Amino acid sequence: MSLQQKFTGTGIAIITPFNEDRSIDWVNFENLIHFWIENKIEYLVAIGTTGESATQTREEEQEVFDFVKKITAGRVPLVAGVGGNDTREVIDAFGNMKLEGYDAILSVSPYYNKPRQEGIYQHYKALNDAAPLPIIMYNVPGRTGMSVSVETTLRIAHDCANIFATKEASGSFEQVNQIMRGKPDDFMVISGDDSITLPMIACGARGLISVVANAYPREYSDMVRLCLAGKFEQALPLHLKYLDVVDALFKEGSPSGVKYVLHKMGYCKNSMRLPVVPISKQHEAHIDQLMAGL
Repeated sequence: MSLQQKFTGTGIAIITPFNEDRSIDWVNFENLIHFWIENKIEYLVAIGTTGESATQTREEEQEVFDFVKKITAGRVPLVAGVGGNDTREVIDAFGNMKLEGYDAILSVSPYYNKPRQEGIYQHYKALNDAAPLPIIMYNVPGRTGMSVSVETTLRIAHDCANIFATKEASGSFEQVNQIMRGKPDDFMVISGDDSITLPMIACGARGLISVVANAYPREYSDMVRLCLAGKFEQALPLHLKYLDVVDALFKEGSPSGVKYVLHKMGYCKNSMRLPVVPISKQHEAHIDQLMAGL
């Protein structure tokens, strides 16, 4: 199966469930992996932003990668989130981590440093040259403080053979359209924004790496498959059904929102690592109302 086939559809940026003492909750983690796969998602992304990568050590990340691989047991493709704002440290992680059983790496553009576009390009060029696996680059300016421009994305897409896709979460359709027009045929655009996945697929995106599908994997992946089949009229009711849910899950920060929903469903504890905290009681009541409506 080609990379394009493996990563067409819905991937989940999976949470990392924690116990009350903030250690990793392996029991619920196993149950969640079965839940996601049994509900027909296409692939899993471990240790992305939703997995609280910022508050896990590289050693903990390796534990998660090993566990997810063991429980998944080859049933779906796997992506390892390995990113950072120190290019040398990310390359060191590439060399030190054991990623057998994984199909690709998701690597976010450098955050906090606010490099200019040449710095972003050189960062990804260095990762491309050191990559043990194919790479999905990740543009999420709302978190990194710096957007990967159209020109830089296309430069990477044409120059870096090991970078085969971008998870695009800029929210800009002008950017998406320009990338679609200028990219190589085998370079994939993947939505990184649940709320605009339907129109992004209409523009040529090949699917979604989702937060919301942590809690609603079946209907969200069904919606994406309908879109990819060109059945937008059938997909639209599902897209509209979850608009308020998507907004609510991000309103007081992610993964706090989706972890609360999963907690209410009985899949995990309502535990995050500081500085991320649970959503407010007022917002819990709002989400409870939305869940009842679904």
